Amino acid sequence: MKFSHTFLIRNTDIDEQSHVNNVAYVKWIQDVAVAHWFSITSEEIRAKYTWIVVRHEIDYKKQAFENEEVTAATWVGEPRRISWERFTEITRGESLLVKARSVWCLIDRETGKPTRITSELKGLFG
Repeated sequence: MKFSHTFLIRNTDIDEQSHVNNVAYVKWIQDVAVAHWFSITSEEIRAKYTWIVVRHEIDYKKQAFENEEVTAATWVGEPRRISWERFTEITRGESLLVKARSVWCLIDRETGKPTRITSELKGLFG
């Protein structure tokens, strides 16, 4: 199940080459993942668990510029014992700007340590 949101590129996202800075893309990849998590979980689940990124792989396909409307879409792949891969695409209309694969590790908030992904969490992501 894909989750997405659309937004306008701000001047603070632009680098000295006058296009979107790579750091902005990383932030958007994280932001859409967090928004997805918040959209499918309760406060109770979020109080018990959090995620940390252990890996990002990003392919930059095309440049983007200030005031353009872009969409960040994300979905999950196969879960492992304590980690889950997540995919993200950032597009401008039909044009693919960025394609990313991230690996997120589930953290138990009480212990601060990695924890097993439960069947309940797997069910939330469909």
